[in-house]
Amino acid sequence: MTDLDPSPHPVPAPGCPAHPDAVPLAGLEYQQTPSELYRGLRGAHGPVAPVLLDGGIPAWLVLGYPEVSYVTSHDELFARDSRRWNQWGSIPPDWPLLPYVGHQPSVLFAEGEEHRRRAGVITQALAGIDQFELARDCRHLAGRLIASFAGSGRAELMSGYAHPLPMIAAVRMCGMPHGGGETQQLVEDLRVSLDAAEGDDPVAAYTRVGERIHRLVRHKRERPGPDVTSRMLTHPAGLTDEEIVQDLISVIAAAQQPTANWIGNTLRLLLTDERFALNVSGGRLSVGEALNEVLWLDTPTQNFIGRWAVNDTQLGGRQIRAGDCLVLGLAAANTDPQLWPEAHVGAENSAHLSFSNGEHRCPYPAPLLADVIARTAVETLLEHLPDLVLAVEPGELTWRPSIWMRGLTTLPAVFTPVVA
Repeated sequence: MTDLDPSPHPVPAPGCPAHPDAVPLAGLEYQQTPSELYRGLRGAHGPVAPVLLDGGIPAWLVLGYPEVSYVTSHDELFARDSRRWNQWGSIPPDWPLLPYVGHQPSVLFAEGEEHRRRAGVITQALAGIDQFELARDCRHLAGRLIASFAGSGRAELMSGYAHPLPMIAAVRMCGMPHGGGETQQLVEDLRVSLDAAEGDDPVAAYTRVGERIHRLVRHKRERPGPDVTSRMLTHPAGLTDEEIVQDLISVIAAAQQPTANWIGNTLRLLLTDERFALNVSGGRLSVGEALNEVLWLDTPTQNFIGRWAVNDTQLGGRQIRAGDCLVLGLAAANTDPQLWPEAHVGAENSAHLSFSNGEHRCPYPAPLLADVIARTAVETLLEHLPDLVLAVEPGELTWRPSIWMRGLTTLPAVFTPVVA
């Protein structure tokens, strides 16, 4: 189960009213052209902008590359434990972002030595994955998914390919049975808990995710195997079942939603940008370059909550109060004009912040495993369906209504039918 009560410690009084120029983190502009909104916020407010979260809750959006790097490198000033937030007195029990921000006994909110202990367990458990075997398994899985629609000559690549592939890969890595509808329900519940749409119940969805992972941990206690869950259970750090459940949720969520959107965003780039359309089939421009460019320009995790100020401090010319919430604007930082003064993002390097930065960045070797899954998914699809093209005009593609995740709602494509 989840611990959605953010404050076993005393709750600070609500902070000052929102900045008079605060901008709501919502709306159509965020959905379709977030880069334009980031540019406008940066022009009006500089590298740190006052914003409003759901329900008018004030926060700071950190837009600048140096500022995001600074925040994520100074845990003593900007920490991860959300119980520091000075707004808890204003947060209703059904707040949509509660599963994302409410304190959990997980590696995401741990600090100091406790974080190093928990992250070390995850790192060693993931390091036991053979990347060549993972690539082989993903090619086999990709082939099965492609075979399910290859004969029809058309496919919706988000629901039929980009989302199921990393989820099945993730549950296999963790030793979870992947047959039947339970995996699909887990995909949906993770989506809702991380990125709820109107009418969704993110708290209930997160509870179901926790119940499913609890069953997995109990099963692996009795029947360990060569998987991430079993390695976490037998690690000498001696994590409790509840700690392992919470950390597995983080691992699976990070492996599925961001990787699925990385695959989808890369396929969109390959199918809509003439630089790639003219070269990929001939092998002169690598899929790896497309994957890296997406991490700069259309990173799946656009914004991340976040960090909480430990004391009163200054950042980007702003006075930050103790307990203020800082949203990490990873997408805005990646396209910071100070970083790219000529407005040309150099996709050939990998200094982006898409996997965050500092001690709380995505733990090694998780980015490498995500790259194996995404690269294999894209390359295998192009190998099997070399004449793949969009079934709609590029301008008709729509993005999910989210300020947190950057991903397409659908990616319809057509190709010459392949008879098995």
